[in-house]
Amino acid sequence: MDSSKIQQIFSISTQTEFESLAIEVFQFQFKNNTVYQTYCKHLGKSPSTVFNSLEIPFLPIEFFKTHKVSSSTKKPEIVFESSGTTKSATSKHFVSDLSIYEQSYLKGFNTFYGPVEDYCIIGLLPSYLERKGSSLVYMVNDLLDKSKHSKSGFYLHDLNNLHEKLGQLEETKTRTLLIGVSFALMDLAEQFPIKLEHAMIMETGGMKGRRQELIRAELHNILKNAFGVSKVHSEYGMTELLSQAYSKGDGLFKTPPWMKVIPRDTEDPLSIQPFGKTGGINIIDLANINSCSFIATQDLGKVYEDNTFEILGRFDNSDIRGCNLMAL
Repeated sequence: MDSSKIQQIFSISTQTEFESLAIEVFQFQFKNNTVYQTYCKHLGKSPSTVFNSLEIPFLPIEFFKTHKVSSSTKKPEIVFESSGTTKSATSKHFVSDLSIYEQSYLKGFNTFYGPVEDYCIIGLLPSYLERKGSSLVYMVNDLLDKSKHSKSGFYLHDLNNLHEKLGQLEETKTRTLLIGVSFALMDLAEQFPIKLEHAMIMETGGMKGRRQELIRAELHNILKNAFGVSKVHSEYGMTELLSQAYSKGDGLFKTPPWMKVIPRDTEDPLSIQPFGKTGGINIIDLANINSCSFIATQDLGKVYEDNTFEILGRFDNSDIRGCNLMAL
């Protein structure tokens, strides 16, 4: 799809615009994505039978483990890969245009938090840094570069040094974002608690087998007590997507204008679940134009009438991935 259409996606401001572009993207991906087209045909769905976003089929996320899900003939500029375990297959996302991913996360961050240049950004993502192909590391690394702050950087296991750095940033009243995987933030909270008045804590989920999974509220209470903050923020994203949703501390996530979450019935995956009732999480990510924008995840949650949503856990029969949020 041409660049002008990409810019239309990132310029969406109304539900009408979203609906129109969602149908265009569906038609484009039905035509150009063999895996998605085959799946749609099995369901008896095609552009001649789909007229709004609620009628669009959502591709089960497991296909990213077994097939090359792509709507582009271009050689991928990068292949993002999920973490997974030695016993499980990993998802692969073949990204043919990195500039779209960069536009998505930069515009998304700016939408919720303002210019990245306003922050010193600290990345506490040890498990992700220790492997290749992490889309989260790619995003945070670029945010670090664009923050242009001399103390921005990644930390692996040197929590003592990180503690000292946070103390220095507090002394200078520097606006700081500490973004980290849950188990690493827990380690920091237990070993080096520190009162942070000028820092924002953001967890990306995932204990990765290092710790017992916690309810998000329990994790956030531990972090709030250790760091003296009133709220803990959260990022919701995954290998198979190019966009992120954010929560500013109340457990309710919001999406950027080109992303939408739709709940599906847990017993009938082709039916939409009512607002406020637990269901499977379907995601429309129009930035995922060169892959598949319509994905049925293995997450469970609730979606509300104001388009906010919360994540409650995962389906019992799904494996735990690195981007998994705390299960109940």
